Amino acid sequence: MNSEQETLLLQSKSGDRDAKEELVKNNVGLIWSVARRFFGRGVDPDDLYQLGCLGFLKAVEGFDPEFGTQFSTYAVPKIAGEIRRFLRDDGTVKVSRSLKERSAHIKIVRQRLTGQLGREPTLSELSAETGLLPEDIAVAETATASAESIQKPSGEDGFTLEDVLTDGEMEEKIVEKIALQEAIAKLSEREQMVIKLRFFHGMTQDKTSKILGVSQVQISRIEKKALAALRKTM
Repeated sequence: MNSEQETLLLQSKSGDRDAKEELVKNNVGLIWSVARRFFGRGVDPDDLYQLGCLGFLKAVEGFDPEFGTQFSTYAVPKIAGEIRRFLRDDGTVKVSRSLKERSAHIKIVRQRLTGQLGREPTLSELSAETGLLPEDIAVAETATASAESIQKPSGEDGFTLEDVLTDGEMEEKIVEKIALQEAIAKLSEREQMVIKLRFFHGMTQDKTSKILGVSQVQISRIEKKALAALRKTM
């Protein structure tokens, strides 16, 4: 995460309306790239984009900077989840039983931690307690919540999506990043872990080997195999 986006995130979470507007404008390409996945389902592209903006703003509110996860990694499922929820309520998307069960588990843990802490738990606390990755929590919670109006104010400052000015430009690098994450999801669980630790969290092969409890040589082999699979998919 670059320093400018990190600053804007912190300002937005503290209620800075201008920072929220700037964040959305800086991430127009990311939001559009996710919205494009749902084209052709009978919903106007601009409406899909606005739903994506709502999901993006929820990601801003729920993101925990201390966890160490990239904001975009957390935001993508929030954006997609908001759109899926709208389509689901419109009868075009079904939520799997396993996702519903995961969401119910997260809800129970959230309520318990809220009682213990006397406040809403952070994303990192939820992740530690449930054993789920932040992005998995985001997917489960957004996929099973009820739909909200795209004109509904977000936060205490009354900021709505209608306040957002967009230029409609696509950012191809962001689109490629989303495609890469989809390709990673096709890897084995061990391969995904190695790729995420090595390239998303910047860990060395030695540190990765210690975390996963295998030799550095094994990590090197797994990494090479995973990268070859990604190149073939991409």
